[in-house]
Amino acid sequence: MALWSQDIEALKDLYERHFGAKANVKYVNEKKKTQAHFLTFASSARLELIQRPGLNTVKDSAADDEFMGYAHLAMSVGSQEAVDKITARLVEDAFICSGGPRTTGDGYYESVVADPQGNRIKITV
Repeated sequence: MALWSQDIEALKDLYERHFGAKANVKYVNEKKKTQAHFLTFASSARLELIQRPGLNTVKDSAADDEFMGYAHLAMSVGSQEAVDKITARLVEDAFICSGGPRTTGDGYYESVVADPQGNRIKITV
């Protein structure tokens, strides 16, 4: 999965600090004015963060609004206790939690937190 961003360093820091991702050395393409980090998670899942000047935002609304396109990224952290701890740490770090932690109607234990761009991250067991 790839995520365009206006600030890949803030996103990289969030995924490294709160979800244990490991980032590669930043790739820079001077010709296209593009920068990228590839993040690898313990499960071997990878997320590419890409930054380029002049990008338009996907949406211009609150983090908990629904919109066409990217809806959320789900991060499975292994236990209810881990969901609670990571959510609390994110809130302490001034990230906005728009839901949970809670058990959903379909039985999932989750919280929803906005990343620095307002993209929603569902933190699940």
